[in-house]
Amino acid sequence: MTLKERITEDMKAAMRASEKERLSTIRMVQAAIKQREVDERITLDDAQVIAVLEKMVKQRRESIAQFELGGRVDLADREKTEIELLQAYLPEQLSATELDVLIREAIAASGASSMKDMGKVIGAVKAKAAGRADMGAVSARIKTLLGA
Repeated sequence: MTLKERITEDMKAAMRASEKERLSTIRMVQAAIKQREVDERITLDDAQVIAVLEKMVKQRRESIAQFELGGRVDLADREKTEIELLQAYLPEQLSATELDVLIREAIAASGASSMKDMGKVIGAVKAKAAGRADMGAVSARIKTLLGA
């Protein structure tokens, strides 16, 4: 079963169970997937669906920060709930140790020695950790390891 099929089945289950928040979030996911398919005139595979989901999670994290700055805890909580629902469709995240090993391997493989080589390292890590790590955190960790 593809990820898109799983999302559709989960939508049907949420409709049957009258889970309004879950249903709303799943419909939002389907709309984002459909929008990208229409815009690019393609059918998304699992990797591309994961990229859409990651983008949605990132947007919600940014929204949470803004809502908390504005004192809107209710809206921040709603965004947090949506993140939890979205993460159910993403692959299991890498642990900090696994991520460090992956970054160190990428640094060694690319021969990176300074911040000028950061792009090479990020490219290598992104290829191996697609969907399993927050690239913002990865970038910060790479900067630390490269001695920025």
